[in-house]
Amino acid sequence: MNRLIINADRKKGKIDRNIYGHFAEHLGRCIYEGFWVGEESPIPNTRGIRKDVVEALRKIRVPVLRWPGGCFADQYHWQDGIGPREKRKQTLNSYWGGIMENNHFGTHEFMDLCAQLGAEPYICGNVGSGSVYEMEQWIEYMTFDGETPLTSLRKENGREKPWELKYFGIGNESWGCGGNMRPEYYADLYRRYQTYVKSYGEEKIFKIACGSHDDYYHWTEVLMAQAGKYMDGLSLHYYTVSGKSWKEKGSATEFGQEEYFRCLQKALVMDRLITEHSGIMDKYDPEKKVALIVDEWGAWHQAEPGTNPRFLYQQNTLRDALIAGVSLNIFNSHCARVRMANLAQIVNVLQALILTRGGEMLLTPTYHVFDLYQVHQDADLLDFQLDCGDYELNGEKIPALSASVSRDEAGRVNVTLCNLHASARINLEILFNSAELKLERVEGRVLTADQVNAHNTFEELDKVKPEVFESVQFNEKGFLATLPAASVLQLSLVCPKQ
Repeated sequence: MNRLIINADRKKGKIDRNIYGHFAEHLGRCIYEGFWVGEESPIPNTRGIRKDVVEALRKIRVPVLRWPGGCFADQYHWQDGIGPREKRKQTLNSYWGGIMENNHFGTHEFMDLCAQLGAEPYICGNVGSGSVYEMEQWIEYMTFDGETPLTSLRKENGREKPWELKYFGIGNESWGCGGNMRPEYYADLYRRYQTYVKSYGEEKIFKIACGSHDDYYHWTEVLMAQAGKYMDGLSLHYYTVSGKSWKEKGSATEFGQEEYFRCLQKALVMDRLITEHSGIMDKYDPEKKVALIVDEWGAWHQAEPGTNPRFLYQQNTLRDALIAGVSLNIFNSHCARVRMANLAQIVNVLQALILTRGGEMLLTPTYHVFDLYQVHQDADLLDFQLDCGDYELNGEKIPALSASVSRDEAGRVNVTLCNLHASARINLEILFNSAELKLERVEGRVLTADQVNAHNTFEELDKVKPEVFESVQFNEKGFLATLPAASVLQLSLVCPKQ
């Protein structure tokens, strides 16, 4: 029997809403066409930022947005993106397609976007090709409230008061595209750069060091040993790469059960990576003052045929929804250390929530997962025990189910479940243990489809979307839920107010 036992009176920590964060880079059509269309565009916009995308993202309460990269961050010079747009310097985006960047979307536009979204800005500074002085000047331009040449310049450019900036990253992938550095060298560089990221306002800037990727544990060891006391967060990057390798990625939509299984198997590796990196961090920071920030994660497939391969535009299927679901369940379970995560990327790039085509827009299956899971934002993680069978294929196996359980401010106990099996329904008995709360009813929504490669298109916008879930049968101990094959389920266990 598959069984989920919920111990509703035992809290295990707070699920930071920033775990449901996102990432927007100057890459392909993420910024331009995805968000920025310009004030003269026939596409409805607010100060150049398209309204339909903002409205859709506000519905899922995007908490934080990382920008301008990614690899682009370490070739970005912020003064190129301020002032009258027609006078801004054009630069070469050498990382992503060798195209010209007109810098029409810069600091002011990004901060406006975050305000429209209701999201905290998370800015990544240039360590690779920038200077300490340049980073210091950017912080002053954005956040200082006194009278200096830089604050006067900000006011000339239309912003009288400083912005509130909570999160700032000191470089990106410094072990790779951000400079190919050794951890010992970057640790010293980080210590130097972060010194000049000064908190001018009442709120202290949360400084995030460039962390490791995958199982590069030595990087985490060196950074924590040599620079841990100077950081508030340490990043981690991990992608679920379809196909056999980075060089042989698979199709986003054309795949069989074997590749489907392999992708979910890779997505589940995230739990081991977080456990191991967290273990190293615990040696130097047993009180968990330094957050683990998974600021790039998601599925990486081949670019869609007929598109620029360096624009990383890919479709998004039910398989990607399950990758998102199990990943978010993992982050929730590690909420004592993981306090932010940023899906790569939010619009038109990699595992996007939204795809656009001119004035058209569609919501992907991954968007719907974030919609279902928003119930966990700032909720209390609850203790639970999940006993389930395995999903076996070709002599290998993974757990058939993945889960999270939390309790929100209204007292509802919210459960998210993923049935990873491609073709089998699963009956799950859910037992609700609480001396304080009594279960009154269960409300649910489910995301599934007839095929694991089902996806939404501009011709068929709602092929994969949540539906009301009614396959619940109550018994003396709790209730029985039947999960469709390859599905993501959200249940709200409603308890009467005491």
